[in-house]
Amino acid sequence: MAKTKTIYSCQGCGNSSYKWLGKCPDCGGWNTFLEEKAAPEKKALSHRSDFSGTPQPITSLVITEEDRTRTGITEFDRVLGGGIVPGSAILIGGDPGIGKSTLLLQAMGALASVGHKVLYVTGEESSRQIRLRGERLGAVSENLLVYPETSLESILQSVKELKPGIIVIDSVQTIFSEALESSPGSVSQVRETASRLTGLAKSMEVPVFLVGHVTKEGAIAGPKVLEHMVDTVLYFEGERSHAFRILRAVKNRFGSIMEIGVFEMQEGGLREVANPSEVFLAERPEGASGSAVVSSLEGTRTILVEVQSLVCPTLFGVPRRTVVGVDYNKVMLLAAVLEKKAGMQLANHDIFIKVAGGLKLEEPAVDLGVLAAITSNYLDRPIEPSTVIFGEVGLAGEVRAISQVEPRIREAAKLGFKRCIMPKDNLKGLKGAGGISTVGISTVKEAIEKFF
Repeated sequence: MAKTKTIYSCQGCGNSSYKWLGKCPDCGGWNTFLEEKAAPEKKALSHRSDFSGTPQPITSLVITEEDRTRTGITEFDRVLGGGIVPGSAILIGGDPGIGKSTLLLQAMGALASVGHKVLYVTGEESSRQIRLRGERLGAVSENLLVYPETSLESILQSVKELKPGIIVIDSVQTIFSEALESSPGSVSQVRETASRLTGLAKSMEVPVFLVGHVTKEGAIAGPKVLEHMVDTVLYFEGERSHAFRILRAVKNRFGSIMEIGVFEMQEGGLREVANPSEVFLAERPEGASGSAVVSSLEGTRTILVEVQSLVCPTLFGVPRRTVVGVDYNKVMLLAAVLEKKAGMQLANHDIFIKVAGGLKLEEPAVDLGVLAAITSNYLDRPIEPSTVIFGEVGLAGEVRAISQVEPRIREAAKLGFKRCIMPKDNLKGLKGAGGISTVGISTVKEAIEKFF
């Protein structure tokens, strides 16, 4: 009998070796190599056999915005770029139990209720479990077809027979191809499954949703090439102990990656949050030091959120720095600017920063708000509750201008804020303040005087 050949594949990046390695030489991951059976050389896999076409002039290709299919969930459509594009492959990742399947079942139920034929392939749950969840979510329709199957070849055959309008694969790590001898979820199986399903989406002009597991670090499990194959990569974020969930795009060939969708998990499923600013500021403490309201731009949406800070003398030799919701290195830079330019002795103080509501703020405009929160708690002086703060802070202690000032001011005025502390250079081109008193500052020292 012929000896079975085995290889060792890294589950993080897909690198293969003929012997086991403790550390992957490509991605640097430890203990990521697993043994797999090598595919026989006589089996030639046609990865993109369904994806074919003829060369055409780009001027002859006609596209219209009306081709997008809206799911009926406004927050979901916003993150997708306005709706589902025909023939697109969309990958959704998130922690277990965060609500990925709930979101997709709600969206597919809404689409099926208006006449779209949806094929929901489940490799983790039975048909009865899907029906029970569908009853709870109100996603029951004759056009929603539930198909418990894990064989890739059976799924492809059923798709060609049923010709659905939308396909959902929950999840891609449970699907396996009979052409490979490795177990489901391995690098080779995930790569082959995603490649064949993406080719099917392009050839039949049918959108395909792929649900992906995530690692303990929060990244989608499987090779990184999985994210390169698909058109859109979405992450569903949040803590299971909190009701709010955030859907964020990290890759989108058909829209902006800056858009976010905010949902609230309820007994009847996910509810859209139309005004996130009002929700995130609902429980803001009055008259407490270390609290500052900042204005952040997420795609086309302006969100006001509270940044909280706690600064206290350290009890150990090395001060602690704990940051949640903001880049850690950014907080270290701002603390250094306060020490050098404002004379605050923070080197012997612990600094704790938290963004309320579970948001992650990345844009430079939140610099001044984080600095204000640190200053407020260090001096134990509360900032005026009706004040909103935004601006970029440089290492020389200067406050730099930012973009999209007018939408930020309008959002603050809508929520009842009376005063806005902003970069001085942004006042030059400001057309209207919407009844808000604007205070322009150019340095960190000047900003500290205006905070209180």
